[in-house]
Amino acid sequence: MSPTYTAGSLVNARGREWVVLPESASGMLVLRPLGGGEDDVTAVFPAFEEVRCAQFAAPSPSDLGDQRAAGLLRTALRIGFRSGAGPFRALASIAVEPRAYQLVPLLMALRQRTVRLLISDDVGIGKTVEAGLIVKELLAQGEASRLAVLCSPSLAEQWQGELREKFGIDAELVLASTVSRLERGLELGQSLFDRHPFTIISTDFIKSTRHREDFVRNCPDLVVVDEAHTCVAADDAQGPASSSTSQLRYELLRRIAADEDRHLLLLTATPHSGKESAFRNLLGLVRPDLATVDLESPAGRARLAEHFVARKRADVRQYLTKEDGLADDSLVERTAFPSDRWTKDEPYKLTPVYRALLDDAIAYAADRVETAGRQGKREARIAWWSVIALLRSMVSSPAAAARTLETRSESAAARTAVEADALGAPLTRDSSDSDRLEGMDVAPGAAESEQGDPRLRELASRAAELYGPASDAKLKALTAHLKSLIADGYSPIVFCRYIPTAEYLATHLEKKLGTKTRIAAVTGTLSPQQRLERIEKLAAEDADDPAVRRVLIATDCLSEGVNLQHAFDAVIHYDLAWNPTRHDQREGRVDRYGQKRDQVRVITMFGEDNGIDGKVLEVLFAKHRQIKKDLGISVSVPDETASGVTDAVVEWLLLHGRQGTQEGLFDLDSHQESFDRMEREWNSAAERERTSRSKYAQRAIHPEQVAREVTAVRAALGGSGEVRDFVLEALRDLDAQVRDPRDGSGDFAAQVGGTPAGVRDGLAAVLGGRIVEEDREIPFRTSPAIGRGEAALVRTDPAVGALASYVLDSALDANTPGPRPARRCGVVTTDAVTIRTTLLLVRYRFHLTLPSRTGERQIVAEDARLLAFEGLPSRARWLDDDAASALLGARAAANTHEQLARNQITRTLDGLPELSGHIAEYGVALAADLDASHRRVRKADTSDRAEIVRGLKVVPQEPADVLGVYVYLPQQPATVSAPLVTGAEA
Repeated sequence: MSPTYTAGSLVNARGREWVVLPESASGMLVLRPLGGGEDDVTAVFPAFEEVRCAQFAAPSPSDLGDQRAAGLLRTALRIGFRSGAGPFRALASIAVEPRAYQLVPLLMALRQRTVRLLISDDVGIGKTVEAGLIVKELLAQGEASRLAVLCSPSLAEQWQGELREKFGIDAELVLASTVSRLERGLELGQSLFDRHPFTIISTDFIKSTRHREDFVRNCPDLVVVDEAHTCVAADDAQGPASSSTSQLRYELLRRIAADEDRHLLLLTATPHSGKESAFRNLLGLVRPDLATVDLESPAGRARLAEHFVARKRADVRQYLTKEDGLADDSLVERTAFPSDRWTKDEPYKLTPVYRALLDDAIAYAADRVETAGRQGKREARIAWWSVIALLRSMVSSPAAAARTLETRSESAAARTAVEADALGAPLTRDSSDSDRLEGMDVAPGAAESEQGDPRLRELASRAAELYGPASDAKLKALTAHLKSLIADGYSPIVFCRYIPTAEYLATHLEKKLGTKTRIAAVTGTLSPQQRLERIEKLAAEDADDPAVRRVLIATDCLSEGVNLQHAFDAVIHYDLAWNPTRHDQREGRVDRYGQKRDQVRVITMFGEDNGIDGKVLEVLFAKHRQIKKDLGISVSVPDETASGVTDAVVEWLLLHGRQGTQEGLFDLDSHQESFDRMEREWNSAAERERTSRSKYAQRAIHPEQVAREVTAVRAALGGSGEVRDFVLEALRDLDAQVRDPRDGSGDFAAQVGGTPAGVRDGLAAVLGGRIVEEDREIPFRTSPAIGRGEAALVRTDPAVGALASYVLDSALDANTPGPRPARRCGVVTTDAVTIRTTLLLVRYRFHLTLPSRTGERQIVAEDARLLAFEGLPSRARWLDDDAASALLGARAAANTHEQLARNQITRTLDGLPELSGHIAEYGVALAADLDASHRRVRKADTSDRAEIVRGLKVVPQEPADVLGVYVYLPQQPATVSAPLVTGAEA
């Protein structure tokens, strides 16, 4: 009869040691390799395979390591942990080290039975990471089993990359372009969402009723909605653009949110969007009662605080400080956001020939609007959108002007005035809704018939003759600005409104900016994936040459969704948008967390004599900048308000022509009304935002609570710097050829042809056999976004894991041939101690009983701890955790006599039984701390959430494993020479 093994016990099978897991049953053992991850779990049947109890052997006194042995062994051990014993089960298995402030939404989520959060942190703070942390944790705890992310099409690929690279979640893209392919792989009657548990769904997917209904019926138990403000409309929203699309999404989300057991995360940097009713509708999706709760009362605000987090950069630039209520600044975390944007408005004047063309275009536009006004409302609206298209393209570039003059207007096909507005507005106005950016960078048409207007054809011919800096003063000015930025070491992005303009600039700037400048254009003619590939190619071109600068020319297809801060650090607005929010979106691509420059430069170009740019800048942008200066954040102007102002600009220009361009814009009462309405509505939105940031500031989680959990996480898992140091030291010790450029990036490269066979085999399995066989250089990068054949310096990277596994296995097996970086014993003579001190590396295992909505889960988790004492084991004086950790930094001050080293380590190893009592007590205390941490994180202060902690239990498995024993001796005066033990000998 086979012996019975309890969960958490050690067994030996298949030539290695395993931990028995709770999922084991009679006749079958579910095992995880000692120090292995969830991917290594396997089932063994004792009736058919030999399984025996394993006793963890004590270290051997004859196998001594040097001063770095303890640190290397501890890091190798911790890298192997894929699920910690603490309350954050997922942090050990992600490829990103979150900032302390990014743990706040996670702490809020763990206190809710069903997670419902509105995360409204400022642009660039890291809402995607915050959502990813919650998603990964809910999946790891078994609180969720399936995931759907709803986002705009332009954001889908980025979401997929973030989830895969940082959180190890492989999600399927469900786009209008992929649905047919995905459905061909389904079985009869099977839903797309049953087949693929993790999906990223573009919002255009729900436009199909069949797909929308399928999604609602088979909706996952965890849903994330990005840019959630685009999914709700104000109760008084007007116009086809605001009503149809937003209402469709809102109804979908209402049906999804109606399931009270479904987790729902709403992400947006602009929860108000200028409308209080839209904000209330958004809150109603989180919890129905929040739509009507009295937010003026303390109780109402406290209720909202449980589900709403909104912080600006100033709130988190320095976090966990004395100003946050902590006792000191020992845990302060400084986040490297750019300190400020250097902004400048740069005017240009049209050349006489271009001025003449624009004057004639304005005259044509005025005549066309006047004539159409006498023909009927439909004709008037068609003419209006054609005129706006003409004027906007004319001030963009001669290429955009020529294309627009030759193209039929979208609105010309309209049968009614309302339909004309629906067709014309999206292509000619700059909506703040990022979901409307796809396809909006094409040059709009101005012709109203297939045959075209002879006057338009004549204008188009003249525009085509103005290509180049001789006639195009705007292009000439851009070249000068680019040369200045490049000379100062910047790599800028030039944003244009239209595809023809971007292509025109790319053609004319080629070879005009020096031999060390690389140029590429990205427009809506490329798919989202092709855009990313072109950007990556540009960033990688001559990446080893620090003198190379890059210029990216882009339309607004890149103003949302793609993070460009790692390759670019300046923005030029070549075309002035008609909504300041669009400029914020553009600048936010580079001005965000991860930008290495302290100051991002922004240049806004405007035509001071074209009759349009100066007025838009004077009215819309001046107000926007003043509000941002007062509040520290941007407040979006409602689309319809911005449109009202720009309509007034165009009306004024058509009425007064060139003669009116130097006069005050709002001298007439009719235009003053548009300005006054904008002033009222924008001031109201700014006041609501000011109130929101003060009244509804995140107060559910106190910084002191975050500090406590950050300390625990760092103690258990270490940091990213530890991983880099480990990989660098281990590779060098294993005879790899390492090239560390020390350029501040933290990246380095290694050739592993000279390393032991076990190292080469492990790396070949994850990086590719040819790379290792041909002894190619392997880049190790600090960024988790890596290419084929590269390794990321994060604990979850397979190459890092393979290296850690070899270091750990070779330390445990003294018979391993070749170099062994880590050893289980060591004796170091150092001036870091004044009395004989011993450091123990101890591995604890814990039985965790974790309550969840689906019942209790039994888990076995591991933790590695450092314990230290002064004196001999029989009279040990135990040190605190900080003193124990500090010993890892001790360096040898002198060589140690060989016999003395053996005597000292033997005496300590013989005394281990006398230490077992304290080691066990430490395990009990650690279990109690873990229990308290789980309860603290899941704090249940109301009865309806008490089940979050009911039944929670943490029990240590005894005995603990003593993996390493390291003795530190104080330096003594020199005596008679004798054989020495050195780090090299070890």
